[in-house]
Amino acid sequence: MIMNGDTMEVGAVADLRRIKNAIGVARAVMEHTMHTLLVGESASIFAENMGFHNEDLTTNHSMSVYLKWMINNCQPNFWKDVTPDATKMCGPYKPSKPSHQKWSMLQHLTDVHNHDTVGMVVIHKSGQIAAGTSTNGLNHKVSGRVGDSPIVGAGAYADSTAGGAAATGDGDIIMRFLPSFRAVEYMRMGEDPTVACQKSISRMKKFYPEYFGAVICANTTGSYGAACTKTANLHQFNFMVYSASEHGPVEKVVDCL
Repeated sequence: MIMNGDTMEVGAVADLRRIKNAIGVARAVMEHTMHTLLVGESASIFAENMGFHNEDLTTNHSMSVYLKWMINNCQPNFWKDVTPDATKMCGPYKPSKPSHQKWSMLQHLTDVHNHDTVGMVVIHKSGQIAAGTSTNGLNHKVSGRVGDSPIVGAGAYADSTAGGAAATGDGDIIMRFLPSFRAVEYMRMGEDPTVACQKSISRMKKFYPEYFGAVICANTTGSYGAACTKTANLHQFNFMVYSASEHGPVEKVVDCL
């Protein structure tokens, strides 16, 4: 997704197939339609009509990962309360009686680095703010699953009168709390970007102690910050900053909460 903080226009796509430049297609949605979000095969057809190249995105590595997953009885996966037992075998699955068990997302993840989200906040010298995200999504997700990245206020948010923010992590949790929108609103109320990030992410941590993720923030003056949640495998969060005062991109690190 991409968001124009001057006009509040947004373009986004989800479940895009065969098209590599997802955020480019998202921008085309924003610039050439009156819609916000296109999904699935219709989004892919739209991309082709807009001139984007259709290609097979399968790689030797992705096929190897998939085959190993199948051999390992489709472990890990994100099914619950189904039959056959999703913790022991592959589907197809059918619903079973609810177990009322509290399912932990982290129990089903190989590690906290099994996604590839890129989030960015940009401030033009004129003061215009834009934000965007792009991702391949979560490994081994249920087919058709859409995460936070294309959702306005979840994956990213921009308002040229306040600031911009972008999030990464467990998208199914992120969508429930809209941390990017919250962070921008905190900055609107005068909070420092770092504090805004911390406040927006701490609410998720309160409800989901095992939640993992991070938020980056920048306000109208160019001040920036970030915050992340601490897990067994994630103690710090690295992000990049580029400004006219720097001679190139600089890597920054924050300790997780």
